[in-house]
Amino acid sequence: MTAMTSTSPQTPPAASLHTPVIGWFEQHARDLPWRRPEAGAWGVMVSEFMLQQTPVSRVLPVYEQWLARWPRPADLAAEAPGEAVRAWGRLGYPRRALRLHGAAQAIAERHGGDVPSEHAQLLALPGIGEYTAAAVASFAYGQRHAVLDTNVRRVFARAATGIQYPPNATTAAERKLARALLPEEDERAARWAAATMELGALVCTARNEDCDRCPIASRCAWRLAGKPAYEGPPRKAQTYAGTDRQVRGRLLAVLRDALNPVPQAALDAVWEEPVQRARALDGLVADGLVEPLADSRYRLPLT
Repeated sequence: MTAMTSTSPQTPPAASLHTPVIGWFEQHARDLPWRRPEAGAWGVMVSEFMLQQTPVSRVLPVYEQWLARWPRPADLAAEAPGEAVRAWGRLGYPRRALRLHGAAQAIAERHGGDVPSEHAQLLALPGIGEYTAAAVASFAYGQRHAVLDTNVRRVFARAATGIQYPPNATTAAERKLARALLPEEDERAARWAAATMELGALVCTARNEDCDRCPIASRCAWRLAGKPAYEGPPRKAQTYAGTDRQVRGRLLAVLRDALNPVPQAALDAVWEEPVQRARALDGLVADGLVEPLADSRYRLPLT
């Protein structure tokens, strides 16, 4: 397998990729609310939390409602964390709601209610990892950072490395490649980050990639190699039906819809198997998503 740092003739020079990809983005980018100037850094941050492992179509209505209710971090910080979980709805992975609430509190306390622009300050916020810090610094503040989500990693794996899919987890070699591919100018680098992400989302998709629409098809190492089949470790397959995630989702749905604490019997009714149901409920409590009360009642967290 070609190494991520390969300098073989198959690997196109970075500069030859920038203009066609950014030009394609200028013509074909979706008009998404978090890309508009009025979204600001807070809108960008909210979108990045919501879009993790969740498609745009599901995020859009929740995002709009969230920003209408909490247009600034301080507005969210003033609410109970359970309200963030309630408003998260069915986006999935609800711990993201608690992390976003925690980040909002830290922004209100440490930064006067404004999302910080420095990468190190963003990374220091609770619930913010390297990807989110880089994404907010790049998309909100036009800075030069390597922004590596699943879509970008797939584009780079194919175009620069000649393999169909990136590794299951981001590697140091991928980060080194991403930095090498960054344009030198801040504004152009930020545009490149958004453009490669959009290219992976719309054209260089995981399945049924549309090479006829790709602006760098003639330079793509994977296509030029004849699109060799992936030979790496098995790719992770996401399942949902019958899992603890599904049980957790059903339990949380009951609590989100209730204005008052919910008795144990109401939760028992949503899943027949008692051991799995109890395990899922215990997990929600341990994660801080559910607060147990006296008399076997439960509610979304207030603190």
